[in-house]
Amino acid sequence: MANTYTQMYVQIVFSVQGRANIISERFRDELEKYICGIVSANKCKPIAIYCNPDHSHVFVGIHPTISVSKITEQIKSGSSNWINERKFIVGKFNWQDGYGAFTYSKSQVDNVVKYIQNQPEHHKKQTFREEYLLLLEKFEIVYDTKYLFEWYEKD
Repeated sequence: MANTYTQMYVQIVFSVQGRANIISERFRDELEKYICGIVSANKCKPIAIYCNPDHSHVFVGIHPTISVSKITEQIKSGSSNWINERKFIVGKFNWQDGYGAFTYSKSQVDNVVKYIQNQPEHHKKQTFREEYLLLLEKFEIVYDTKYLFEWYEKD
């Protein structure tokens, strides 16, 4: 695509089906590397990835020939298959339907990377639900609560 110049940074957030805490430290690093490979194979640039036990943040530079929905589909289906093939969990692994996608300017990249890398500390103070709803509000995204992720509060 000659004469095409873009700079598109997107944070994609999605949740484990049933919000189960099943992404363990035992395979988290491998999963993040695998997702990094999926992003790269789709001509996008992986910038920061953190897989929490029940949800993931993937921050990418989007290539102009791929849509956010396509890269998200590739990440979710590819990583689900990878987890299931390796039998990292008992039963079948799936991500919940849907995702959040939030765009940033180049000047915000460092802050977003720090935010994603600091997920364990961040979630000592705030639940995923609180975090996700704040993102929707910050980006002024109109939503219907019946179409949000399934929320399961932890005891």
